[in-house]
Amino acid sequence: MIGAEDMAACRAMIRTGSLSFHAASRLLPARVRDPALALYAFCRVADDDVDEVQDKARAVLRLRERLDLIYAGRPEARPSDRAFAAVVEDFDMPRALPDALLEGLAWDAVGRRYASLADLNAYSARVASSVGVMMCVLMRVRDPDALSRAADLGLAMQLTNIARDVGEDARAGRLFLPLDWLDEAGIDVERFLADPRPSVALARVVRRLLSVADELYRRAGAGISSLPADCRLGIAAARHIYSAIGTEVARAGHDSVTTRARTSRGQKLVLMGRAMGSAALTQVMPRPALLHARAEPEVAFLVDAAGQRSPRSQRSETLLDILAQLEARDRRGAAG
Repeated sequence: MIGAEDMAACRAMIRTGSLSFHAASRLLPARVRDPALALYAFCRVADDDVDEVQDKARAVLRLRERLDLIYAGRPEARPSDRAFAAVVEDFDMPRALPDALLEGLAWDAVGRRYASLADLNAYSARVASSVGVMMCVLMRVRDPDALSRAADLGLAMQLTNIARDVGEDARAGRLFLPLDWLDEAGIDVERFLADPRPSVALARVVRRLLSVADELYRRAGAGISSLPADCRLGIAAARHIYSAIGTEVARAGHDSVTTRARTSRGQKLVLMGRAMGSAALTQVMPRPALLHARAEPEVAFLVDAAGQRSPRSQRSETLLDILAQLEARDRRGAAG
């Protein structure tokens, strides 16, 4: 069980650090909302610990150590770590799921770029779909179809984030758009990163990415009917709120270099009302055939992992390889 003080600290982190999720989480039942806030707080702290420091390799290796302690039942004295350790124990959280997040953050640390949409989906699976699948575990849902649609929602949200943050990422020297799409659009990557500016060609790439996200949101919506009835509204709200960020990007002419799209408090209230309608329909309509769509290849490992009841497992070869790279980089940094 999560301690009261740790829970209060997690709520405060999400209230200031993730407005969209905080708004949607208020619609979840307490039995899911509190562990979900603990999960998101741990993920938020993990992401910030890697993103906001210069020595990213060391930060990822420290996160690995923290996860080791969490799964050993001896979390560090941080509210987010103690709260997540309680979640791991209470819900038999398969270790492969937070390990996937760790791997995605390791990819960030080495500055990986993504040659194709499939490569970008593989990254998004790790940093976002892993969280969506963990949310299903918190709802005691382990049906493969439901897990696949949760993974779709994670992919859609991450692609939306990438589309929204093109300029912010470029100014920090980061690039997540598929390189083959940029090449087809005639965009010189290094020139763009040296001087990020909006263009018609770039707007087309952003629009293309949001089109992929829209299809994933549609597929994710089919999975809401497979969730517990009292959880459907909260997840429908998250889907509508994040999708609306893409709408705002489009409204700005797909220019996410000079502007950063966001939804207002009033818009969120309207979107929650829309979510109420879609969630209510799941109570009376038959389950859509799209619920049974095959999982994207890049998220299949998450769906398989979530079906396991044991929280303990061996780390994947791909994760071990990237951690070994970071260890070598960290040693070189220490020697220098």
